[in-house]
Parts: sequence; structure tokens; C-alpha cells
Amino acid sequence: MLCLFGVVLTASWFPFPGDPKNVSPPLHGQKMSWLLALSVLVSWVQVRGVPAGLKAQVNQKGLDYGHQFGLRMVTSMLRKNPIPDIYGNHNVPLLGDVQFSVTRIQINDLQLGDSAISFSKGLGVNLTVANGYVLLSANWKLRTVFGPDGGTADIRVHQLSLSTLLGLGKEVTGQPRVWAARCRATIGDISLKFHGGNSWFYNRFTSVLEMLLQSKLNKQLCFELKKGVDDIAPVLHAMNVSTRIDSFAELDYSFVSRPVFGVDRCHVDLKGEFFTPGQPRANVFTPSPFVLPQQPGSMFLLGISEFFANSAASAYFFAGVLRKNYTDEMIPKGFPFHLNTDDVGMLIPELEKAFPDMPLQVLVGARKPPALSFYPDGVHATVFGSIEVCVVLPNRNLVPAFLLNIDGNFTGQFFLRPVSSGTSLGKLSGLVALKHFQVYQGWSNIGDVKVEFLENALKVGVQLGLLAVNQHLKKGVLLPNIHNISLVNPQITVYQGLMLVATDLHYELPADL
Repeated sequence: MLCLFGVVLTASWFPFPGDPKNVSPPLHGQKMSWLLALSVLVSWVQVRGVPAGLKAQVNQKGLDYGHQFGLRMVTSMLRKNPIPDIYGNHNVPLLGDVQFSVTRIQINDLQLGDSAISFSKGLGVNLTVANGYVLLSANWKLRTVFGPDGGTADIRVHQLSLSTLLGLGKEVTGQPRVWAARCRATIGDISLKFHGGNSWFYNRFTSVLEMLLQSKLNKQLCFELKKGVDDIAPVLHAMNVSTRIDSFAELDYSFVSRPVFGVDRCHVDLKGEFFTPGQPRANVFTPSPFVLPQQPGSMFLLGISEFFANSAASAYFFAGVLRKNYTDEMIPKGFPFHLNTDDVGMLIPELEKAFPDMPLQVLVGARKPPALSFYPDGVHATVFGSIEVCVVLPNRNLVPAFLLNIDGNFTGQFFLRPVSSGTSLGKLSGLVALKHFQVYQGWSNIGDVKVEFLENALKVGVQLGLLAVNQHLKKGVLLPNIHNISLVNPQITVYQGLMLVATDLHYELPADL
């Protein structure tokens, strides 16, 4: 009986090693590893700068908030998730070989008492639980030399105390790594109560069983906790450290250094690089070291570097997204302007003189990736574009006519607003302005192209386009919800070479928890 109920209590907290169905980490390892990985991904604190595309920091306020909903989630999952049935045999004096089974194990009550979580400087995260209480119920069956017997049982655990230090690091491949660096666990009191069958007989010996069970579990709890943490390791090792944005870009957010822990906060440096799937990485940019400004009032800080923004621009450039061919067939017939030498010749007379009444094909694209930089007055973007005009001959062959280069400088200011619906991370709004616009000839097969009139026309077109963009940004763009997380009091501040997002977080527990 000691062995039987010792296994029951242990299995309620950790996976039972003999059950082949328990091949995932404890407490539904996928969900728990996500919570653990999230707590690692939102870490930051050292003074020196490390080359990285993204930096994230969480302080004690954020850790305490994560602790609250983490406990609620763990408690809910422990109560709802089934505990495996237990079967075995044990040699008992006077009774001989006893075959037993424990089925329909349930946690009826779970109170983690006084619990706290804190950072341990240079090491990881301390978790302590004091005065914990667990009530379990189960059906039991025995087969002895006297025949079968069975009933139900209640197990009450009082004064459960746990203190553990979780170390957090990184794998060579950039995934997070976790281990139990230190553990102390004790159970102050256990009470057993048997019901049904010959329970009147077993209840006479509960004091002896309780004492033996308490001694055995006090020796096993830390071993099982470390084993449970070790079971998370394969899940973290297999965790993706990149995500596909679309068919043209993928984001690498692997760790570039191990998380660094201070007294009241921790941080992690992430690669934060976009790349084109299936193509060699261009390595056009190299991340520069940068340091997050301190914002002590916010749970979470996210630092976005110029490297992060420019790698996105580079990925889409090399994917060919920033180039597009236009032909006259793409323009509605009733439209007053068409891609032919007659209409375009009103802007560039040299074209109509060289090729009268001919259709055109126009290639509009970027000559090189846009350049993005951060300054206190906002985000600056320099666009290097070109327009290549070809004449379409009757046999459909193309004759290159000329190429114009177009350079534009834009500035943008962006704001984050929380949303109350809980279906979005937040709402992004902003304002984009044109600061400089220039058109000049790259090459020409029709003589010098006078671009002044065309430059003014294109500039007006860009300004009209920005009016539509700013109307859209004024209304705001809803950011997709990420794992039921939304922003609370978010603020964007742009510094030299750095964009900082400072915010509190709100997590909505899933409806099934």
C-alpha cells in the first residue's frame, strides 16, 4: 500500500514512467514549454550591447504577472488532464504478493499556497512554493491470498514546500535550454483515508503508511521535478527558431547569446533577421551592438534595430517582390491614359518622336533594397527605384527605350494603441511624409530625356498615394493576436538606431482552462 499510494501522489505531479502514453513532457509539455520559452524570449538586463536584430526584456513586474496566470493554467490543467491508471504488484508481510490497480485518479483540490518567483542574478529563475495543499481521489483494487478487494481512497497532502532554481541558457543551434539547477522539496503531512471493501482494516494502519509514504516522497520529489524539467528539453530543442512570414520572407529569431539575469530583470538577444526562403542569405547588413534604454514602469521592452528592418527590406528585394511589369493590357479600356508612345509621349516627347503610336511595357522596381534608419524624429526610409520603358514591336519583341532612376526619402511616425476586444495584439497607426523626390536619367536610346515635367507629375502621384496611406494609418491597422496576448498602455519611442516598444501585457486564458 505504501508503494501504491506513493506512486499515486507522484503521478499526479509528474508523468508516470511506466505508462507508454506519457511520452510528452509533464503538464502537457507543448503548452508548458511554450510558457517557458515565452518567459525566456521576453528577457533582458545587461549594460553592454550585443550585436542582435532584436532585444527583449522583462522585469519583475512582468515576471509576477506571468506567475499569476501561469499558476492558474497549471492548476487548471492538473485538474482537468487525466492521470494515468497505475497497475503493479508488491510483496506485503502476511498478505504475500499483492496485485493492485489504481484507476480514475483525480485531483479534486490544488492550492499552491504562498508561491513566489524571482530572478537569480547570473543564474536563472527562482520558484518557491510554501504551504501547498493537494487532495486526490482514486479507485483501488487489490488481489491477495484472501481474494479480491476494492474501494475508493482520499489522499491529502499538507504543507507542501518547494524551492527550485531553473537555469536558462541556449543551444548551439539557437534554441532555449532549461535545467533544474537546484531543488529542495518537503511534504509536512500526509493523510490517507480508505473507503469501501475492507477499508476498516486498512484505516487502522494509515498512520504507519502515512509516515513511510511521507519519507519516501520527500526523497523523490526533487528527483521527479528534475526529471520533469529534463523532459521539456527535447521539446525546446525541437522548437522552431524561425517563422515563415509569407512565401517571400522568413524571420530567424534564434538566440545569439544566453539569457542574462539581473536582480530584477533579465534579457535575451535574438538574431532578428529576415531572409528569403530557399535562397542563400545575402548578409547585406551586419547587426551593430545596441543597448535598450531603461523604462522601469513597463513589464516588457522590445528593441528593434535597424538591422531587423533592413534585413526585411533586403529579403523582399532579393525575392523579386519589389519589381513589377506593366503592360497596356492591364489598364481598363475606358481609362484616359494608356501605356503607349502617344500618351506617354505627352510627358516625354522624345519617345513619341522615336516610336510613334506603339504600345509600351514598363518595368517598375527597386534598384537595390530600401535603406531604413531610426532617428528621434521617426523612421527614415530611402527608396531607390527605377522605371525602364520598352517599346513593344508588332512581333512582340521589346526595344529598350530608356531607364529613369527615382530616389525618394520618406519619414514615418508610428503609434501603438491597445484594443479592448482581446482579439488583437494592438492597433498600429502612424503618419508618413515625403521629404525628397528626384528623377534622373539612367540611360537612354532615344536621346536625352527631359525629366522635369515627369518628376513633378510623379511627385504629385506619390503625394496622392500618401494621402490614401495616411488615411488608412489614421484608422489604424489591427495587429494579429499572438497566443491570446494583447498590449496594455503600449508606447513606441524612436532613438538613434533603435525603435523601442515599451508595454504591459494582458494574457487571456483559453476558454477550456
